[in-house]
Amino acid sequence: MSRDLAKEIAVEHLERGDALGWFDRLYKTAQRDFSVVPWADREFNVHLRDWCERESRPVPGARTVVCGCGLGDDAEALSARGASVTAFDISPEAIAWARERFPSSNVAYSVGDLLTYSGSFDFVVESYTVQAMPLELRERAITAVANLVAPGGEVIVVCRGRSDDDPPGQVPWPLSPSDFSIFARNGI
Repeated sequence: MSRDLAKEIAVEHLERGDALGWFDRLYKTAQRDFSVVPWADREFNVHLRDWCERESRPVPGARTVVCGCGLGDDAEALSARGASVTAFDISPEAIAWARERFPSSNVAYSVGDLLTYSGSFDFVVESYTVQAMPLELRERAITAVANLVAPGGEVIVVCRGRSDDDPPGQVPWPLSPSDFSIFARNGI
C-alpha cells in the first residue's frame, strides 16, 4: 500500500510539473506513520552499513553529508560511528520528524534541495535520492552530489540499478552505468 500511495502522489505531482513537491506531501500524508513512507525502515540502510563496516568508513571526525536524509536513520548511524554529520532533505516535514525522533542528536539537520545545496564534505552519502527524482533532473542531481565531495573525499551511492539497454520504468528510476559516468565526468 505505501509504495502504491507514494507512486500515486509522485505521479500526481509530476503531472502538475512539480517534480520534487511529492516528498513533503508524502511525509505530511503519513502523519508520523512509518508504514506510509516506503523507505522508512527505522534502521541504518543495510547496504550502507555493510559497506561502512567493510571499508571502515566514515573515519571518525569526517565531515559527512547525507543527501535526502529522510527520517534520519543513516545520519544518526554515521554520527554514532564518529562522523561529523550534516543531513538535509527537501521535505520540511521529514526534517521535523527526524528532529522529533532524535531530540538529543549531534546531527545538523536542515531543509535543503539537492539541486542547490552547497558545501564541501569528506564523505558524501547518496542513498536512493537521485533515483526518486525524474530522469530530466538526473544529470543535475548527480552533478550536485559530486560537487559536495571535498578534494580527496569519497561518495557512496546506494541505489537500484539497471543496464543502459533496460527501459527506465517508473518512479523510482534505477540508475544505469551511463548515469554513473556522470560522476566520472565530475571527477569522481
